[in-house]
Amino acid sequence: MRIQAKIALLAGTFLFSLMAVNQTTTALPNGGPEYTSDGELKLPENYREWVYLSTGFDMSYSPAASQMDHHMFDNVFVNPEAYKSFVEKGTWPDKTMLALEVRGAEGKGSINQKGNFQGTERMGLEIHVKDEARFPGKWAFFGFDDGKTAKMVPTQAFVQFYPTLLPIAKSKGTLSASYLRKSETAGKK
Repeated sequence: MRIQAKIALLAGTFLFSLMAVNQTTTALPNGGPEYTSDGELKLPENYREWVYLSTGFDMSYSPAASQMDHHMFDNVFVNPEAYKSFVEKGTWPDKTMLALEVRGAEGKGSINQKGNFQGTERMGLEIHVKDEARFPGKWAFFGFDDGKTAKMVPTQAFVQFYPTLLPIAKSKGTLSASYLRKSETAGKK
C-alpha cells in the first residue's frame, strides 16, 4: 500500500509537469501504443531504449510525501518518434508515450561516502499515453505493477520539470496560457 501511495505521488508530479504544453493532433508514423482487446495498454518492453528526458528526486505535490521513510528517483523516457516531433514543433504528437520509472535511492554501497544513487530494483513503472481517438481528454495514464498490461486512468500532460523540453516549448510558443500566468505570478513574489 505504501509503494502504491508513493507511486501515485510521483505519478501526480509527472502528470502535472506535462500540462504546460498545448497539444496538437499530429500523429506518429509508427511506434505507438498497443492495447489488449479489453483496452489495457501493453507494456512497451523497450522503454529504456527510448530518449531519456530527466530524473527527479523526491518530487511530489502532496504533503504526505514528506512522511516517506526513504528517498526515490523517477526517470522519464519518451518514445523517439514523439521526441523528434516535439523538438520540431514544440508539442507532443498523437501516440506519444512517456515512461516514468520509479527507483529507490540508496546511500550505502561500494565506495560511496555521501549522497544517493539509484537502486537496481524498479519500484514502479507508469506510462503516459496521448491517443486522441481513444481518450476523451487525449491523454491517459497507465500504472504497471509486475504485469505486462495496465488499466487506464485519465490525465493531462505538461513539461515544466524537464530541463531539455521547457526551452523548446518556450521557443515554439506552445506553453499554455495558464502555465504562463502561474510563472509570471511566481516571478513577482
